[in-house]
Amino acid sequence: MDNKIDWNSLAFQYMKADYNVRCYYRDGKWGELEVSSSEEVSLHIASTCLHYGQEAFEGLKAFRGKDGKIRVFRMEENAKRLQRTSDGILMAKLPVEKFEEAIRKVVLLNERFVPPYESGCSLYIRPLLIGISPKVGVNPSEEYLFMVFVMPVGPYFKDGFKATPVVILRQYDRAAPLGTGTYKVGGNYAASLKAGKEGKAMGYSAVLYLDAKEKKYVDECGPANFFGIKDNTYVTPKSSSILQSITNMSLQQLALDMGMKVEIRPIPEEELSTFEEAGACGTAAVISPIERIDDLEMGKSYVFAKDGKPGPVCTKLYEKLRAIQYGDAPDSYGWVTVLDI
Repeated sequence: MDNKIDWNSLAFQYMKADYNVRCYYRDGKWGELEVSSSEEVSLHIASTCLHYGQEAFEGLKAFRGKDGKIRVFRMEENAKRLQRTSDGILMAKLPVEKFEEAIRKVVLLNERFVPPYESGCSLYIRPLLIGISPKVGVNPSEEYLFMVFVMPVGPYFKDGFKATPVVILRQYDRAAPLGTGTYKVGGNYAASLKAGKEGKAMGYSAVLYLDAKEKKYVDECGPANFFGIKDNTYVTPKSSSILQSITNMSLQQLALDMGMKVEIRPIPEEELSTFEEAGACGTAAVISPIERIDDLEMGKSYVFAKDGKPGPVCTKLYEKLRAIQYGDAPDSYGWVTVLDI
C-alpha cells in the first residue's frame, strides 16, 4: 500500500496510478493486452467516439479485506453489461474472458493503490471502450480501443452513508424510452449534467427523473437506480430507459435473503408517499439513502427520514453488501473474485 496517501481525506476523484491496460480490435479480432504508464491516448481527428458517440464505459471496485487479500466485485456482470452496450451502439464485443483478464492485470499492477481495510476507501476501476476509425458519415467504426485505468477513491459523498435530499426537475429528461438509456454510454451522463448542476445549486444531492414519455413514473435517480421500501418489500422501477444496475441486482438478492419480497414494476410518482424508506444505488456509493424527494413544480415533498438518518432496511442492506465486498461475510453467490497477490 502507498503510505504517502492520506486515506482519511481521500476524495472520490481522479488520481494517477502507475499503469493502465489497453487492447485493440483490428482486422476483425482482438489483440493482446498492452500495459502503458501514459495517461494519454492518441486518436484520429475523425474517430467515431468523438463525433458519433461510440463510447461505452463501466465502473467497478476492488477492496482489500481484513486478511489482506484483494477482492473485485462482480466483474463478470460488468463484462456482460459492456457487451450489451456494444450490441446497442454497434461496437465490437469484448469477450468476457478478455475483460476479466484486463481487470485482474490492471489491479495487480497497481496493487499499492488498493486502500487498506477499514479505511472507507476502495480502488475504483474504469473500463472504457471507444470507436477509433475515422468516419465523417454516420457509420460504426471498424476498429476499437479497450482501456482500463484505476485510482483509489474515498466515499462518493464526503459525508459517507447519510440520508440526503433529492429533487424532481420535470423540465429535464435523462434518456428516452427505447433509446440508449439502458446502455452505459457517455451521452446519458452528459444529458444529466445540466439538471444535476441545478439540483446541487439548490442543495440537493441528486435529481430524480420521471419517465420521459408521460412524466408519471419514477425512472432513475441521477446516475443511480432508485428503490423504495414498504410492507417488507423492495420495490424498484421497471423502465425501458434506465440502466440495469449491478448493485441493484445484488441488493434485490440480499433483500430476498432477508425474507423480503422484491417487485420490479412501474412506480407512479404518487406512490412515493407510501414508502417507508428510499434510496439510490450504484457502484460509486453502494446505497445513498434518500431523506426526502421534493417535487418543486407540484409543491409536494415526500419524506422518508424525518430524523435525517438512514432507515433500518437501507442500513442493513448496505452493511450486508459491504461485508461481502470486503470478505467479512460469506460470498454465497460467487460475486467476488479474490486475486492472488
